[in-house]
Amino acid sequence: MMPNPNDDLQTLRSRIAATAARMIAQDGADYHTAKAKAARQVLGVDRPSPNCLPDNIQVEDEVRRYQALFDNPARTARLRRLRQAALEVMEQLAEFRPYLTGAVLNGTAGEHDDIHLQLFADSAKEVEIYLLNRNVDLDISEVPHFKGGRHDPVEVVSFTWQKETVHAELYEMNDLRGALKPRADGRAQRVDAAGLRTLMNNEEKQA
Repeated sequence: MMPNPNDDLQTLRSRIAATAARMIAQDGADYHTAKAKAARQVLGVDRPSPNCLPDNIQVEDEVRRYQALFDNPARTARLRRLRQAALEVMEQLAEFRPYLTGAVLNGTAGEHDDIHLQLFADSAKEVEIYLLNRNVDLDISEVPHFKGGRHDPVEVVSFTWQKETVHAELYEMNDLRGALKPRADGRAQRVDAAGLRTLMNNEEKQA
């Protein structure tokens, strides 16, 4: 049987994904930083070819494997607290169509992770004014649009809720339709409050 020329590339991606997953699980590194550092460790170069890098779904799967091997009850309890806090803040921000995304949704959240939301409103100012009127201290930053580099970055408001840090990305209402598409692997990219409540109830039944 002839060797597959892609075998070495797939092996490299797997090694980078596993190394990045360990950084994410142990240190709370973000996916972009973890993949870059892991690539330097595995390949010994600062700027690897993009086709050598695993995608985020592959890295997330490795995080799940790592946690399955080294998990502990404290992380499970923290994930439950993060999801409960996320549900409460989503209910408070219901008029802005909040969706949960990231590690708190996919179940890989650990001690270093925060709550990541996406809100949809006619303007970012609406959300800022709503929070400021409730005496919520805000930090404002930007992140890339989930639709990619062709779109302008979006504003993020960060604040504390129930002693947890929340990062809420502020999108326009027109972005909502694109937000509802599933990921390439079929898992939800984001869920609303009802979806989160169902997820929590189902996991409670399985516990």
